Amino acid sequence: MAPILKVTDLCKAYAGGFEALKGVSLEIDEGEILALLGPNGAGKTTLISTVCGITTATAGSVSVGGHDTITDFRAARAMIGLVPQEINLEPFERVQNTVRFSRGLFGKPANPALIEKILKQLSLWDKRDNQIRELSGGMKRRVLIAKALSHEPRVLFLDEPTAGVDVELRRDMWEIVAELKRDGVTIILTTHYIEEAEAIADRVGVISDGEILLVEDKDTLMARLGKKELEVQLTEPLSEVPASLQSEALRLSDDGGALIYTYDTRAERTGITKLLAAVADAGLTLRDVVTRQSSLEDIFVDMVHKEDGA
Repeated sequence: MAPILKVTDLCKAYAGGFEALKGVSLEIDEGEILALLGPNGAGKTTLISTVCGITTATAGSVSVGGHDTITDFRAARAMIGLVPQEINLEPFERVQNTVRFSRGLFGKPANPALIEKILKQLSLWDKRDNQIRELSGGMKRRVLIAKALSHEPRVLFLDEPTAGVDVELRRDMWEIVAELKRDGVTIILTTHYIEEAEAIADRVGVISDGEILLVEDKDTLMARLGKKELEVQLTEPLSEVPASLQSEALRLSDDGGALIYTYDTRAERTGITKLLAAVADAGLTLRDVVTRQSSLEDIFVDMVHKEDGA
């Protein structure tokens, strides 16, 4: 089956010579959630803006549902919903009128039942007659999502949708995204919150300096790049790693109360048995042993640092 979104060798350069996108290629299947991770200035918002027709590409092509975004812009754009970072809403307009208007902009006929469903799905139905200015920041973000869904898009872009909202609302948003996925909507999510990618994404893309470093299944990525840490907690703190243990891949915790050993879960032998024997031979007494799996955040930071030559 052909991907619902296909980006091919997309470039965006500005008059001063700055290259925001450097030959980005990306394919996204219908009904999947892709989390696009990257530091500030990596090109995430520029990529979304270019796909949505807000910014004009210097080179390359984009197709949505088989429609080219240049030669068949209206059909392509009608398949896309966009929730931008900035909250830019008419403060004196009422919630349901704002959402209805967005649907009309795409030439869709009035559909009160659909608008009611969307507002209820986003816990906005009780606020439908409120003016936008009366809403909290989190509720305004829900209105942005309702606007983006009003014309029944098949591809939804969420550009930092939970920036500045509290943890409880962030979890509500994850549930909303999961429900949209069940409805068959394809979702591309940019985020600084690594836990969002871990919680809801099918695949993770990493972008840095205008280039895609990788796009991979989340679980496969963590299995391929993830490492585990073994924390050997000691009964007495140390000021430094004993000389007899310095040949091991060990570091001392900040408080000196534990030795930390990083190992590859894919290796045939982890070296843990040898390590524990060496710790005992050094005359150290263990209080406890704890393991920790690398998170996506660890993987992401490590990858971007390698790309930067750090």
